[in-house]
Amino acid sequence: MCTSIIEVARAEGMAKRGDEWFPLTQAVVAYDHARHALLGDVITLDFMNTGLDAGARAGVEITLESAKALRAALDRAIAAAEFEEAEVRGKGAVVSLVRAA
Repeated sequence: MCTSIIEVARAEGMAKRGDEWFPLTQAVVAYDHARHALLGDVITLDFMNTGLDAGARAGVEITLESAKALRAALDRAIAAAEFEEAEVRGKGAVVSLVRAA
């Protein structure tokens, strides 16, 4: 039975097919039967450009446990990147005023 679990998000970046890179327009996350992996139900990640041919796609099928580990790794990397942007590069850093005595 199909699960019909599908989430679509706008995506900016690049993906690779063969030797060629192409710009991304969206990412699709789904939970359904594996089409290529020799697994049962999987989380499928599709990175694509809807303005290009059907081959403008980078797809991944991973287990639910692998998807959870990936989510945790993304959370850690995003938190570190946000800290880098805010603290090291000064973006979003809060300026404190010191009152002279």
